[in-house]
Order: sequence, then structure tokens, then C-alpha cells
Amino acid sequence: MTAIPAPRVLATPGLVDAHIHPDKTSWGRPWMSRRPAATLGDLIANDRATQFSYEESVEERAYALLSHALRNGTLAMRAHVDVSSELGTANVEGVRAAAERLAPFLTVQIVAFPQFGLLTNPGTLEVMAAALDAGADLVGGIDPGGLEGDLHGHLDAIFGLADRAGRDLDIHLHDGGEDGLAQIREIARRTVAGGRQGRVTIGHAFALCDASLPSLGETLDRVAEAGIWIATCALGPDPVPDIDRLERHGVRLAAGSDGVRDAWSPFGTGSMVDRAHLLAYRTGAITDAELERAFRLASTAGGELLGIPELAEWAGPDGDTRLEFHAESLAQLVVDRPAPSRVIRGARQL
Repeated sequence: MTAIPAPRVLATPGLVDAHIHPDKTSWGRPWMSRRPAATLGDLIANDRATQFSYEESVEERAYALLSHALRNGTLAMRAHVDVSSELGTANVEGVRAAAERLAPFLTVQIVAFPQFGLLTNPGTLEVMAAALDAGADLVGGIDPGGLEGDLHGHLDAIFGLADRAGRDLDIHLHDGGEDGLAQIREIARRTVAGGRQGRVTIGHAFALCDASLPSLGETLDRVAEAGIWIATCALGPDPVPDIDRLERHGVRLAAGSDGVRDAWSPFGTGSMVDRAHLLAYRTGAITDAELERAFRLASTAGGELLGIPELAEWAGPDGDTRLEFHAESLAQLVVDRPAPSRVIRGARQL
């Protein structure tokens, strides 16, 4: 009888989720049917209603998702957590409490995120400021033009808060077309003017995914000059960036999950191996190098974005922080999407 060879063990860097919403998740709850939504406004309205209908606390729902993500190799994440005049800082406090239960294995940065509007929801700016004392790390923003209708007013508010509090910014921007590019250029201008190079992230940035726009090249150059990070999530029908083109312009990119089993979408697993697979699939990855790049965007690139040296600059397979998979190569890992057999951080095994 021929002996079956033992599966090869492949060591990799830890995974990093650069954009996730754990306060919204229904992870671990019974199946939740979603309402239809045709616009961003519809999605936000559905989300608002759902958040107020949950029986379980934010902490318990977030802990269920965060602990699952950790078992699947995510060692750090940037969590966008809703703050508003209605919610106050409760969601931030809940996610921070969940994160503390998983330390030191999981590092969680929290963005105070005005999902329901900032200028259009009076009192939210004050709650965002309070959230920075209640467990949030960064100042968030959302579609200054398309949702708020006041590009400069919205950016004045969030850049001003970030300056007063000495915090970095991470801004959702779904707006497409030349208007979306104009908003991105204004964010880049303010980033450079304020000496914030490398300290601003734009999530989604769908306008950067449209090769037909005349000012795309100029905008990518401005983004690179400002050191702005782009977080992409490869969601459903949403646009995905031309990674080759962004890299040619020097734009830095990392990957995230976005929403996981929340009111916005029934999809998402909390696994960044799955997310690397989706990003590779949606960007037409074929070669090993392209598949390996997708893994890098879901791991060390995110570590660099979050400013965590042990995750950005991997010490190698014998280092104190690593994941171990039964896989032949990174390329096969991205395609087959196994869970790690071991999760090790700081020489401690999960």
C-alpha cells in the first residue's frame, strides 16, 4: 500500500481586515431576511431600522464575528462603527469591549463613522468627538457630496475634528463619476495642505475604478502624492480597481470585508482568505503572482495601513507571528480558501 504523504504546512503572514463593520453584523443569530434596496439611501434606512431591532447587544454580536475572524487568521482590523445623535457612543463602546476580550491576539482600530449623516444629522459631530474618548481611534466620513450635499462643509468638519483630536481619517466614498474624482482630489489637497500624508484612507473610492473618466490619471497621481490609502472590498456588483494601474501610479491599496451578514447584504464570512479569493476572482487573477498579490493586499498591506510593524513586515515562517495552512503555495491557498490550522501571535498559539 502506498503511504499518503503528510499535507504540506505553509506559513504565512497574519491577515488584516482593512475595512469592516462589526457593529452591524447578525453573525451567530438566526437567519435574517433582508429588505430590497435600490439606492445608498435605501440601504442606510434598512440598516438604521435593523440596528434598533436587534435583541443581542453590539458587544455580543461583534464578539461573535471578531472571534470567528480571529480563528480564520485575522490578527488586526479597522472597524467602522456607527455614531449618531440617536446611537450616541454605544456602538463604539460595544465593539471596544468585544475587542478587549480578544486581546492580545486581535488588534482592533475603531473609526467613528457617521453612517446616518453628519451635517444632515445635527449633533453627530459632537458624538463623534465623544466617541474618540470612548474607544474610537480615527475620525470617519461619508460621501461629502452625494449623501451630505456639502463637500467643503463635511470635509471642514471631519478634518477639523481630526486636527483638534490629533487623529487620522478614514472616509467612505461611494460617489462615482467625475464628481467622485473631484471629491477625492479635494481630500488629497487637504491631506497635503495639512501635512497628513499617509494618515488618510478612502474606503471604496468607486470613482477610481472607472477607466473611462478623463481625470482618472491625474486623480491617481494626486492620491499617490498625498499618500492616501485606498481600501477595497470586492463586493457583489460594486466596481473593483485596476490594481495594475493603481500600482503604476504609486497608489497604496488594502482589502477589507465591509459588512458581514448585516442589513446591507446576506454575504460575507469574516475570512480574509475568502476576501483575497474574491478580489483575485473579480480582478481576473490568473498567474501565481496575481494570486499572491491578492493575499498581500489582505495581509501585509493592511498591516502597513494600520501601522502595525509585526504584521506589515513579516519576520518569516520561523517568526513569532504567523499563520499555518495545509497548502502547497500562496496561490493555491487563495484559490482553495482553507482555514488556518494554527494561529500564532507573539509566540502564543490561539
